[in-house]
Amino acid sequence: MQHRGRFAGIDIGSRSIELVLLNGGGPVYQVKVATTFDPLGQCGKILREVDAERIVATGYGRKLFAELFARRNVATITEIQAYALGASRLFPEARTVLDIGGQDTKVISLLGTGKVSRFEMNDRCAAGTGKFLEFMAAALRSDRRIQISSMCTVFAESEATSLMARGERAENIAMGLHLAIVQRTLSMLRRVGVHHPVVFAGGVAHNPCVRNLLEEQLGRELIVPENPDMLGALGAALHGRNVAAGVPLEVRNRAQ
Repeated sequence: MQHRGRFAGIDIGSRSIELVLLNGGGPVYQVKVATTFDPLGQCGKILREVDAERIVATGYGRKLFAELFARRNVATITEIQAYALGASRLFPEARTVLDIGGQDTKVISLLGTGKVSRFEMNDRCAAGTGKFLEFMAAALRSDRRIQISSMCTVFAESEATSLMARGERAENIAMGLHLAIVQRTLSMLRRVGVHHPVVFAGGVAHNPCVRNLLEEQLGRELIVPENPDMLGALGAALHGRNVAAGVPLEVRNRAQ
């Protein structure tokens, strides 16, 4: 069965690929698959199930996607633009977007119109990302908070191994790693400017430990979408709709 819609947004990330299909109103179909070792092959499988007039790609694989699927009327959009559009569409009151994905962290400050004011993106190291946290789900069972000093993935793993050899509980080491990542994220947030409400998106938004620690440090609750992984794909699809509707360039980052 093929799913039909006018505009599709596809977000090609390091750990997963998401697609959102829009018609005149809201999403009519969405899907998420693992990126695996063959992301473009995975994209091809998704597209066999979708019939869209226009596809907008975002994420680290967007340029390769646009080259391979050029016959499908493909455009691209940056992740910053896509997440700003998606967050503003779901939460018009949002002023900050935090996305922690598989390989990078993004902080986006929004104006009242939903337009991007400032942003910062960390994509130089896997530390502070979902990939780094995948095996650390035991943190919620910790009984004390220890400090992990290194923020390099390799050295942090070495430090964690050393702590285990000294008899430290695995749950406490996991909490230490979560704390280190949250502190790094808070530094990014403060450089860009923390303006509430804050939308927490990306795969790590599913991690209750990271969410609890961020809320504890910020002193406010975060807004977590029902499907936090889908925000970029939704924003990409909205961009396609905006272009087709002739929305002027200077206001395309608004929620329409």
